[in-house]
Amino acid sequence: MFASICGQNTPLEVSSTPAGLPGRGPRSLAEFAYTFSPLVEETAADTVVIDVEGCALRFGSAYELVDQIAKQAKSTAAGGLGCKVNVALAANPDAAIHAAKFCEGVTFTAPGEELTCLGNLPLKALQYSLVGIEEKQAAEILETLKLWGVRTFKEFAELPVTGVSERLGQDGLKLQQLASGKTNRHLKLKQAEPVFTNSIELEYPIVELEPLSFILARLLNQICASLNSYALATNAIQVEMKLENGATHELKLNLPYPMRDHKVFLKLLLLDTEMHPPPSAVVAIFINCEPVKPRLLQTGLFIPLAPEPEKLELTLARLAKLVGPANIGSPELLDTHRPDAFRINRFELKESKRGRAKGKGQRAKGKGETGNSNSKSEIRNPKFRLGFRVFRPPLRAIVQAEQGYPREISAWDKNRSVYGRVVCLAGPWRTSGDWWRSDLWARDEWDVGVESNSKIGAFPQPVLYRIYRELRSKEWFVEGVYD
Repeated sequence: MFASICGQNTPLEVSSTPAGLPGRGPRSLAEFAYTFSPLVEETAADTVVIDVEGCALRFGSAYELVDQIAKQAKSTAAGGLGCKVNVALAANPDAAIHAAKFCEGVTFTAPGEELTCLGNLPLKALQYSLVGIEEKQAAEILETLKLWGVRTFKEFAELPVTGVSERLGQDGLKLQQLASGKTNRHLKLKQAEPVFTNSIELEYPIVELEPLSFILARLLNQICASLNSYALATNAIQVEMKLENGATHELKLNLPYPMRDHKVFLKLLLLDTEMHPPPSAVVAIFINCEPVKPRLLQTGLFIPLAPEPEKLELTLARLAKLVGPANIGSPELLDTHRPDAFRINRFELKESKRGRAKGKGQRAKGKGETGNSNSKSEIRNPKFRLGFRVFRPPLRAIVQAEQGYPREISAWDKNRSVYGRVVCLAGPWRTSGDWWRSDLWARDEWDVGVESNSKIGAFPQPVLYRIYRELRSKEWFVEGVYD
């Protein structure tokens, strides 16, 4: 047995969100049908067909089920549509569709008695698309039937099958069976939309983290199971908690790469909850995630394996809890002349893209090309390399200067010390900027060589340092040393 549900002229989409939980959008007729049967065919936006075979164990007989569908559709509470619908019960889905579309209220059609309900319908009401006939071909057949004086389903069904086959062909026979209510086909099942949300209303408020972790683990396990069933992952999770005082508390996880491990999600949420605890007891929880394609990574046989991304994300979350989220990440130099200006970005793993192998012509050119050999050899020659080690923080120094030129330096801290006479120098180089800000900078920089005991041959070798003088405070600092 099949039941068809057809909406009337009232809207078929109304809000059906339980009170106290975030909204999930309008409820469609197909979603309403899934509450009664898992086998649903959506023939149009306002018409669905469900297979009610076996539903009697839950809802009673098929007739009681149809009455319950019509009653629940009128309800404006959660699970209802808030509008009237036509419901028809028939032995095949096509007969149920015609009865639901053109018969108001609840209609019962016994097997073999389809024409009792559908016989007086006009031929223009015939849903030819149900048997796979194109509009142009169906219009020609219906025009021929009109010329014959055939006006209703019953008159068309009473025509001899042989004559219809000879004059109208196989398409005519399909339309005749459709008008007779004797078609036999399987439902074109509508796949349910994947749901990657989960919610729960608690029986009592939760204050401690341990019972909250059990609730989060249950919700995350169901969401990750849905992601696995659709071969998807997620890189963004939103958690909304309804608190006892009526407010809401939000937690958001923005992952640098897609994952679907509920254990990792749980640990990350618990660490975030410890850093940002809700101000009141929790009475309801709603979790939503954004599904994306999973991260695919294939390494070569001779490439060492990188650390697992999940473990790295947990390590970063634990470090963020200890030192704060603003103090962990990867440094990025800023596009400014301010000395040593950088910011901390969120650490992300970037997959290296290996270039394609060069062609024979390119390989041959690489072997024989010597145009830039001199410059390359100079770059690779360690003699021309010069490194600079920055002191963090810079050493505060006492500098003796003559006519503005540094002559002797004395600076120290717990780990290092710089002192001695300046034997060579270069500078000064004045830099300044951000005069409109409170942390503006203006300083003179020098490269100085300080005498030392190390010698190359018979001559002492000075140590090269970078020093600078703050123009506002008139103080000297040692910024670093050249290697």
